[in-house]
Amino acid sequence: MSLKESETKNHPEYAYLSLLEEILDNGVLGTDEGTGAQDYSVFGRQIRFDLSKGFPLLTTKKVYWKGVLHELYWFFSGQTNIKYLVDNDVHIWDDYPYKIYKEKNNGSEMLSKEDFIKKITQDDDFAKEHGDLPRIYGEMWRKWPTRHGGTIDQLQWIVDELRADPYARNTIVNTWNPEYLYAMARSEDASRFPICHNMFQVSLKGGKLSLQLYQRSADMFLGVPFNIASYALLAVVLAKVLNVEPGEFIHTFGDAHIYSNHIDQARKQIKREPMPFPTVSISDKVKELSDFRPEHVLLENYKSHKRLKGDLTVAGGVKERDLEL
Repeated sequence: MSLKESETKNHPEYAYLSLLEEILDNGVLGTDEGTGAQDYSVFGRQIRFDLSKGFPLLTTKKVYWKGVLHELYWFFSGQTNIKYLVDNDVHIWDDYPYKIYKEKNNGSEMLSKEDFIKKITQDDDFAKEHGDLPRIYGEMWRKWPTRHGGTIDQLQWIVDELRADPYARNTIVNTWNPEYLYAMARSEDASRFPICHNMFQVSLKGGKLSLQLYQRSADMFLGVPFNIASYALLAVVLAKVLNVEPGEFIHTFGDAHIYSNHIDQARKQIKREPMPFPTVSISDKVKELSDFRPEHVLLENYKSHKRLKGDLTVAGGVKERDLEL
């Protein structure tokens, strides 16, 4: 029985598993220019989850909930330095600042990645110099830079807009700023990391808040389970702040791919039977965006299959040919 036939079992996780299966069966082989990493991909897909029927923390492999929670707070609070994450023993963003550190010290004596992260935790000046990732999601959400030297808090704006006009259709948060991306940027401004989940829109319908994410590039095996949980949690938190019920999380993909070093793990995952989704609740202490803290989130009844490990491919971001322009 194929996964598409299995969808009659009506578990929402089959939408994700079916997309994995489609990529495994029909994905087109491609190569990342910067790293040489190969993947199989399709373009233009969508999955959706009704948040009233459980929280979409995938169950066919264990998802790193602590990382989801602290990363979302990192974005939510507008932070850009990985020190907050490593101080909380979350290491999902270690590779990009270390990659930048190696580029800056090319030909010089360099710290190992382990020693680099250790120094981030112990030396505030070192962390300030080498742990920062400017123009990452949190800065774009909360402190979008303007040509007048000020900033725009996009996340607060959508809350204010929906309070004033629940029918608003303009409540979009964007992280894709061409001024800092690829050959569109000046070489000194060009980001050394990719903006992958680059826009989301929030809507109120019938007293429920729904959130649609557009992700232009999606690492389906390793990154997307994390992204699903992160933006679903964002929708739940925003619903709490606006005193409405969570509606749907809709995940729209541009390039949806599986890296070649994740193929075996993905094949194992699609053979697993999903378990019931857990539930998430937010403390009544959260009335405004500024109130939100990781400790205000309660995850209950999460059961999953065993973890499936996969190495992160540090791909995307500015290319060498961009810097030569």
